[in-house]
Amino acid sequence: MKQLNRRVYAIVGVIVLLFAGLVYAWSVLSTPIAAEFTGWTKAQLSLTFTLVMILFCIGSLLCGLLAGKLSAKNAVRLGAVLFLAGFYIASRCQTPLTLYLGFGVLCGLGSGLSYNAVMSTMVKWFPDKPGLISGVLLMGFGGGSFLIGKLYQAWTPAGIGGWRTSFVVMGIVCFAVLAVCSFFFVAPGADFAAPAGKGGKAAVRPAAADIKPVEMLKKPTFWLYYVWAIAVSAAGLALISQASGVVWEASADQTAASVATIVGLISICNALGRVLFGGMYDKYGRSLSMQLVNGLFIVTSVVLLLAMSGRSVAVVIAGFVLGGLAYSGVTPTNSAFCRAYFGAAHYPVNFPLINSNLIFASFGSTISGALYDAAGSYSSTFFLIIGLAVVGVLCSLAISVIDRKNRA
Repeated sequence: MKQLNRRVYAIVGVIVLLFAGLVYAWSVLSTPIAAEFTGWTKAQLSLTFTLVMILFCIGSLLCGLLAGKLSAKNAVRLGAVLFLAGFYIASRCQTPLTLYLGFGVLCGLGSGLSYNAVMSTMVKWFPDKPGLISGVLLMGFGGGSFLIGKLYQAWTPAGIGGWRTSFVVMGIVCFAVLAVCSFFFVAPGADFAAPAGKGGKAAVRPAAADIKPVEMLKKPTFWLYYVWAIAVSAAGLALISQASGVVWEASADQTAASVATIVGLISICNALGRVLFGGMYDKYGRSLSMQLVNGLFIVTSVVLLLAMSGRSVAVVIAGFVLGGLAYSGVTPTNSAFCRAYFGAAHYPVNFPLINSNLIFASFGSTISGALYDAAGSYSSTFFLIIGLAVVGVLCSLAISVIDRKNRA
């Protein structure tokens, strides 16, 4: 296939991730399922999303490990088939096990395969802006849950069982979009060079020496960053999982529609902020990016504690905007950090290893729920977020110390 302008590939990548990211809309997708199967517990339904997170990480890692045998084109095509099969099987479910297999396992794998194929291919086109392109691509991944979740709510027929038709439609649409987009997964040729920057010099930020996954796992820098990613991702997921309850606690007079809109601000700011953080990493580097995430989570918690004491929805909105921006900085920093510290050659495997932090971070929502059950207030969630952000501060400072020793 003839190589096109690299911006075309970036647009295609955003489209694929828009659909791959719809698995994060589980809280919206599951509402009519819970209404039909009233005998299913919240824990049973929540396990579906836990499986999605685990299989997403496994699918992403498999895509990297099979990079020499499975091309990015075919990885996206396989993801398309898995989405089609997954949504269809889930649409026929009568037991939680069928739902786990369809949405949790198959759609989770499809999302992970597509995600890694996009990130591994598209960043090669932007060696001069690794942070920015990661942010742009991940904006699509973060925005997919909000946009497609809203469409799902709009087109799903009212009444018991209407969600089944919507699931089949989503499976078909995902299959068609990913299958068409797969033809655009072309790696740059050997003669490709990034456009010249100011002064006519190639604006390529040099990556680190290429480090194999096994060697990366021996680096203290990797583990410090990994703990940081777990901590701040858990903070973001804790906020997201309790967001609706936070609004209700601040003001019981809100309608369901207004609560959904207010909570949606987190997703919007999360999507838009990824571009800002990606560009900031390219310009200012790792330390400032990581510490800004940490600081924003602390400020978010303080603002929301004030909102709880004052029962102010306006202050809750301000807190959600800050929280969405804080969480938005995690994923583009993951991608840019991976390339900057461990090189580009083994990125398809190293990156999903870093992203596996989501498996552990997903328990942030579980812990925050348990804290609410024990304390009877969402203030406990905000103190949890502050504690996690402090862990993030310490990890970032430790990496800076190692960096200074390596430069000495």
